[in-house]
Amino acid sequence: MARTNPLQFINQVRAETAKVVWPTRREVLLTTGMVFVMAALTAVFFAVVDILIRSGLSGLLSFFG
Repeated sequence: MARTNPLQFINQVRAETAKVVWPTRREVLLTTGMVFVMAALTAVFFAVVDILIRSGLSGLLSFFG
Protein backbone atom coordinates (compact mmCIF):
# COMPACT_ATOMS: atom_id res chain seq x y z
CA MET A 1 0.00 0.00 0.00
CA ALA A 2 1.50 3.30 -1.10
CA ARG A 3 1.90 6.02 1.49
CA THR A 4 0.47 9.46 0.81
CA ASN A 5 2.00 12.54 2.31
CA PRO A 6 -0.30 14.65 4.53
CA LEU A 7 -0.60 17.50 2.02
CA GLN A 8 -1.80 15.16 -0.73
CA PHE A 9 -4.23 13.55 1.70
CA ILE A 10 -5.73 16.91 2.66
CA ASN A 11 -6.08 17.86 -1.01
CA GLN A 12 -7.81 14.57 -1.75
CA VAL A 13 -10.18 15.05 1.19
CA ARG A 14 -11.07 18.55 -0.05
CA ALA A 15 -11.70 17.22 -3.56
CA GLU A 16 -14.00 14.48 -2.26
CA THR A 17 -15.82 16.88 0.08
CA ALA A 18 -16.49 19.22 -2.86
CA LYS A 19 -18.35 16.35 -4.60
CA VAL A 20 -20.82 15.95 -1.73
CA VAL A 21 -24.31 17.27 -2.41
CA TRP A 22 -25.43 18.80 0.87
CA PRO A 23 -29.18 18.91 1.63
CA THR A 24 -30.97 22.23 1.80
CA ARG A 25 -32.47 23.51 5.04
CA ARG A 26 -35.95 22.73 3.72
CA GLU A 27 -34.97 19.13 2.90
CA VAL A 28 -33.51 18.64 6.38
CA LEU A 29 -36.63 20.03 8.06
CA LEU A 30 -38.94 17.90 5.89
CA THR A 31 -37.06 14.67 6.47
CA THR A 32 -36.76 15.38 10.20
CA GLY A 33 -40.50 16.01 10.37
CA MET A 34 -41.19 12.77 8.53
CA VAL A 35 -39.00 10.85 10.97
CA PHE A 36 -40.99 12.25 13.90
CA VAL A 37 -44.32 11.47 12.20
CA MET A 38 -43.27 7.90 11.38
CA ALA A 39 -41.97 7.37 14.94
CA ALA A 40 -45.30 8.60 16.36
CA LEU A 41 -47.29 6.36 14.00
CA THR A 42 -45.15 3.38 14.92
CA ALA A 43 -45.62 4.08 18.63
CA VAL A 44 -49.39 4.29 18.21
CA PHE A 45 -49.45 1.09 16.16
CA PHE A 46 -47.51 -0.91 18.75
CA ALA A 47 -49.60 0.56 21.59
CA VAL A 48 -52.80 -0.59 19.86
CA VAL A 49 -51.34 -4.04 19.16
CA ASP A 50 -50.25 -4.30 22.79
CA ILE A 51 -53.74 -3.38 24.02
CA LEU A 52 -55.34 -5.93 21.69
CA ILE A 53 -52.99 -8.73 22.73
CA ARG A 54 -53.38 -7.87 26.41
CA SER A 55 -57.18 -7.82 26.22
CA GLY A 56 -57.21 -11.05 24.21
CA LEU A 57 -55.00 -12.85 26.71
CA SER A 58 -56.98 -11.43 29.60
CA GLY A 59 -60.18 -12.71 28.02
CA LEU A 60 -58.69 -16.16 27.45
CA LEU A 61 -57.34 -16.41 30.98
CA SER A 62 -60.65 -15.32 32.51
CA PHE A 63 -62.53 -17.79 30.29
CA PHE A 64 -60.34 -20.75 31.29
CA GLY A 65 -59.52 -19.58 34.82
